[in-house]
Amino acid sequence: MNKINAWAKVVFVGLMAAVLAACGGSEEKKAANVEQKADVIHWKMVTTWPKNAPGMGTGAEALAKNIKEMSNGRLDIKVYAAGELVPALEVFDAVSRGTAQMGHGTAYYWKGKIAAAQFFSTVPFGFTAQEFNAWIAYGGGLQLWEEIYAPFNLIPMVAGNAGVQMGGWFNKEINSLADFQGLKMRMPGLGGEVLKKVGASPINLPGSEVFNALQTGTIDATEWVGPYNDLAFGLYKAAKYYYYPGWHEPGSAVEVIFNKEAFEALPKDLQAIARAAVKQANLDMINEFTARNNAALQTLVNEHNVILKPFPRDLLEALKKASAETLEEVAAGDPESKKVYESFKKFLAPVSEWHDVSERAYINARADD
Repeated sequence: MNKINAWAKVVFVGLMAAVLAACGGSEEKKAANVEQKADVIHWKMVTTWPKNAPGMGTGAEALAKNIKEMSNGRLDIKVYAAGELVPALEVFDAVSRGTAQMGHGTAYYWKGKIAAAQFFSTVPFGFTAQEFNAWIAYGGGLQLWEEIYAPFNLIPMVAGNAGVQMGGWFNKEINSLADFQGLKMRMPGLGGEVLKKVGASPINLPGSEVFNALQTGTIDATEWVGPYNDLAFGLYKAAKYYYYPGWHEPGSAVEVIFNKEAFEALPKDLQAIARAAVKQANLDMINEFTARNNAALQTLVNEHNVILKPFPRDLLEALKKASAETLEEVAAGDPESKKVYESFKKFLAPVSEWHDVSERAYINARADD
């Protein structure tokens, strides 16, 4: 009987130990969860886009969501549309000084601070989206981009592209170069500098102000993005003539800028996650625009009676000549611009040769009856 009691006592003690261990494990898990929540890093992302703008604004939101999911919630980013935390054209400064840790926009908005930044947005008669991505990744573009942003405490990355844009919305027909004389047109970046050469007056406005400016006659014409975005912005209500191609923005890159100190303070795995998510965002944006632009264009033409027209060939030739002159002038303005422009030219020549016998030749062959 004593042996049975002793054996029961051993079993009882073992069971109690197991229960206590289980409780302890549960407590440890709870503590770990609390610790994980306490370690969440909260960031702000400011953007140049109106809230939920198709492609761009939604792209910023998707990027923040992906980073949060990929990091298992460790990096939580709140997105602010243009004007919610800072005005659209103050994103660069806000991220530079650390008001926000991230910015989402396009580089030609900062030409007043860095003239060379314009080459990392889009160049008239320059790179397509595919060519721009190749220059950034394999042509030395990224190193130059990082170099010119470094003095501003910023790390840039390409986070999307709208592809070849439309030539813009006009309140009158454009039949010759003379029709550009005195034209007030919303067009930022290098394209705006080209407009000056052909007698037009470029106006730099953020997306949120474009519709009202066109509707009220503050401007006579505007470029924005392409059918997918332009339909959503209702620009067809303010002008009826819609011209192509977008000579001024053949591959409009979207950038993400990180505050350098904030980015480098992240653990290495979170840095890698952020970089990977930005690469994913870059691919997703061009895919979205490619998939949605034509359906939007058909809606504009067939349901809203938009008049779709190509620019006259002689006008495009004049704009191309003015673009070449503009690029040379910008390059001569400062050493940074000259260095970036030389890299741009060096990469554009051979990639254009390749695309003449690949992309262009194939598309022409596909179009032949």
